[in-house]
Amino acid sequence: MYRQPVLKNRRTLLERAEKFISDVYFTDCNLRGRLYGDSCPLQSIASFISPKRIPFSEASTQKFEPYTVGDTFGPTWWTCWFKVTLTIPESWRGKEVHLLWESDGEGMVWKDGHPVQGLTKEGEKTSYILSDCLQSEDPHSFTLYVEVACNGLFGAGQGSMIATPDPNRRFSIHKAELVIFNRDVRELLTEFEMLVDIVKELGEREQRGYQALFTVNEMVNRCDPTDPSSFSEAHNLACKFFNQRNGESQHTVHAMGHCHIDSAWLWPYEETIRKCGRSWVTVISLMEKNPEFTFTCSQAQQFQWVKSWYPGLFSRIQYFVKKGQFIPVGGTWVEMDGNLPSGESMIRQFLEGQRFFNQEFGTYCKEFWLPDTFGYSAQLPQIMRGCGIPNFLTQKLSWNLVNTFPHNTFFWEGLDGSQVLTHFPPGNSYEMKGKIEDLVKTVKNNKDKGRANHSAALFGFGDGGGGPNQLMLDRLRLVQDTDGLPRVQMSSPDQLFSQLQADSSLLCTWTGELFLELHNGTYTTQAQIKRENRQCEALLRDVEIASSLALCRSKTFSYPQEKLQRLWRLLLLNQFHDVIPGSCTAMVVEDALKYYEDIRADASILLHEACEALGSKGSTAGLFNSLPWERQEVIEIKDGPGGLDLVLVEVPSIGISTIKAIQPVTAVSVTCQADGTVVMENGILRTAINQDGTLASLHLINANREALSDGCRGNQFVVFDDVPLYWDAWDVMDYHLQTRKPVEEVIQPVHVVSSGGLRASVSFTLRISDKSTIVQEIVMDAMSPYLKFNTKVEWAESHKFLKVEFPVRVRSPNATYEIQFGHLQRPTHWNTSWDWARFEVWGHKWADLSEHNFGVSLLNDSKYGYSIHKNTMTLSLIRAPKAPDSTADMGAHQFTYAIMPHTGSFQDASVIQAAYNLNFPLRRMQCHPDTKAWSSFSVTKPVILETIKQAEDAKGTLVVRLYESHGSSLTATLCTTLPVKEAWHCDLLERRDPARPAHVTSDGIMLSFRPFQIVTLLLVL
Repeated sequence: MYRQPVLKNRRTLLERAEKFISDVYFTDCNLRGRLYGDSCPLQSIASFISPKRIPFSEASTQKFEPYTVGDTFGPTWWTCWFKVTLTIPESWRGKEVHLLWESDGEGMVWKDGHPVQGLTKEGEKTSYILSDCLQSEDPHSFTLYVEVACNGLFGAGQGSMIATPDPNRRFSIHKAELVIFNRDVRELLTEFEMLVDIVKELGEREQRGYQALFTVNEMVNRCDPTDPSSFSEAHNLACKFFNQRNGESQHTVHAMGHCHIDSAWLWPYEETIRKCGRSWVTVISLMEKNPEFTFTCSQAQQFQWVKSWYPGLFSRIQYFVKKGQFIPVGGTWVEMDGNLPSGESMIRQFLEGQRFFNQEFGTYCKEFWLPDTFGYSAQLPQIMRGCGIPNFLTQKLSWNLVNTFPHNTFFWEGLDGSQVLTHFPPGNSYEMKGKIEDLVKTVKNNKDKGRANHSAALFGFGDGGGGPNQLMLDRLRLVQDTDGLPRVQMSSPDQLFSQLQADSSLLCTWTGELFLELHNGTYTTQAQIKRENRQCEALLRDVEIASSLALCRSKTFSYPQEKLQRLWRLLLLNQFHDVIPGSCTAMVVEDALKYYEDIRADASILLHEACEALGSKGSTAGLFNSLPWERQEVIEIKDGPGGLDLVLVEVPSIGISTIKAIQPVTAVSVTCQADGTVVMENGILRTAINQDGTLASLHLINANREALSDGCRGNQFVVFDDVPLYWDAWDVMDYHLQTRKPVEEVIQPVHVVSSGGLRASVSFTLRISDKSTIVQEIVMDAMSPYLKFNTKVEWAESHKFLKVEFPVRVRSPNATYEIQFGHLQRPTHWNTSWDWARFEVWGHKWADLSEHNFGVSLLNDSKYGYSIHKNTMTLSLIRAPKAPDSTADMGAHQFTYAIMPHTGSFQDASVIQAAYNLNFPLRRMQCHPDTKAWSSFSVTKPVILETIKQAEDAKGTLVVRLYESHGSSLTATLCTTLPVKEAWHCDLLERRDPARPAHVTSDGIMLSFRPFQIVTLLLVL
């Protein structure tokens, strides 16, 4: 050492090293200031602005006008194309030459008609390499095109990221020039940066941190930024430090490139397509230069977009998939919400995703990849296993607001007992940058120390795309095996989970749902999307069942497989984890509602065609029942021009019948009391309704039980202040419960609409505020076990939350909620922090609160948010967040809910069936006049036949999916009138299990179930 030793003060030496590589301080004399050498202006730059996203072939033929760097263009969501002509100076031979391009819009470089690299300042990609080392024979002149989207990596929020987009924002190019890039400076800067970060992250208590401090200080001493010949001495000091190896026990970090791209969020679907192109073409470029680099990529829908829009890029992706570098993961069509989609929708996510990956890449995913969704259903492990997926990766539970989840690596056990090996990357991120902080945090945060010694680190810019860059790879390569840090290896999900499985003997098991203690406003936000989702799920289910039956009843009918796949894919796309939750901009909502409109229109035609084939193209009014039990219901029928009449009908299980009136056991009566209340009774229920529409009483007649609490009113609308801490569309906070205000102003009091017989109903109107009103019709039908509330709301509030309450005469420590293919219980008390963190929870078509031999169920046709605390059952109806969509939920709403008191358990009282009936209407059709009532399938209760469809790869074979709905082990019989030749068990991807035939007998098909088990059969006709 050629300098005298001095006192080494930690703070001064650390800050000295920081300033030596700073891009803010002392850039005239520090190392950072030498990153770029000479610069040269572009020969010319011209631009063309388009309101639409157009392909290169169209853009390149447009008239381009001269552009001056710094000029603005826009507005938001438009696209500006730039034609760049450049000539590299002859004197730059032997140099690395870059096009330096800095813009506040997202860019894509096009060369020779092909996309070659993304350029995004927010994603630290501001240069395109023209030559690694310019040779005399290399071309020196180029014409490039740069496509610049008028939006940033995270859209164009006004003032904050999640604010409503600014529609008139202007964009510009801040820098566009040729530069010499000094690669040796970049490499040395990386070594300095990593050493500085080691000093910071290991702190004053670690000897290794001081070794890094002394090393980096001596590197500053020996490095003269103006003299590149001095760089080698500094580099050798860094190498000596980084090459000091770890012991064998050190934790191993499995580094995987990643680029989480929200399929829609603060930008529309169409912009996501370009985000994929920009991000993935950059990844491919990195793979060509870094053969060890691996990149994980989910969402088959995004691959399909790239295949359609960028076929050349998709071919390159296929090549690197074969090489094992570009790794499709997840197995689903999109990264869907983990709470709100139906069970069948979740299966279709995997069916469409896994089949796409197998068709395009010859592989099935072995891991479910869902890092950024807002909770995880307890049925997901069984669905994963049924789709050939034994492993699961996410990190979102690190966002819990109240409780810290106790594991990073564990077995997750679902509702039926299925288990999947689950890993939460301890760094609590899916967009690391390869920094020391990421590696230290990964080891420090690991909650399974001693049980699991391997962890994932996903690196690359995410959410809005971007992905990894060369700097991240250089950082990770530098510390592959450095004393004081975890080992780092470029890896794959298969390698990670194989290692975790091999060392899994000490892992713990978590049973039940993975509930995110945050974002529980997403169960309610954008109510129209949620209503459309529920109804489109029901419609597609009915189309498939009707089409399957028509296939058996009509020789000329053709099953609409391709049309159904297109409609299912639209529905699955809208189940992305920022669309169905409602945490997206108005543009996305508009797109989603248009897709639902397309699904409704096309599926309605398909349903009509299938029912027409089922009914032999007759002219007599008939009904189609898609549910696996006989139904007796009151329906409306046309009675002359413009008139409607009521009729009580009976329709067989999964079958058809003409409309034939039957008589109710007890007619419905309506009585107006002297005190202004209205009493309705149907032999099952008796209710007294106050003038303001609240229930004074709800009586279960045969049991002589009152359902409502003493002195309390049912059907009480309440409004809460709803101002979260930050995530407006996402969050409802616990403190909102302290702001409860009953809706009490009556515009029009209760009055009779239907006076009894088959139906009794009353209507009333309430004022929520001077801007919002509720109009509700309370309906009691003959033979119906529940009281229905048909509701219309005009809503123009700001940061308010509308709910409806039913205080019931039931005491139980737990309430039950329907989820996918089953139900689960959650506490009604707030004993612990884990309990009160669930002040707002999700459920599907029903929730129930029961004590021994009596209970009350709350049913709905389009809602997902519930709160059942003590004995008050609350259904969440409408929110009014203002970001990222300032118009969220404004306007007209229409929905139905119902209250159903019952004796015994909710299982024995057929609550599950009642909720299905409310959500799956009897479908109108035309029958031949002499059509006899016909049932195609029936099954022993409590098994529910959920799905009938044609098999994906076998015409003339039906897929039938059933599940056990009560939570019991049993043997059930599936009966069918269809001509079934043979039956086989299969998995959820419809792959036949040759070892498990299902024997068809004259009595039906005998099937064994464990609690909440899903069973799928192939029926060969």
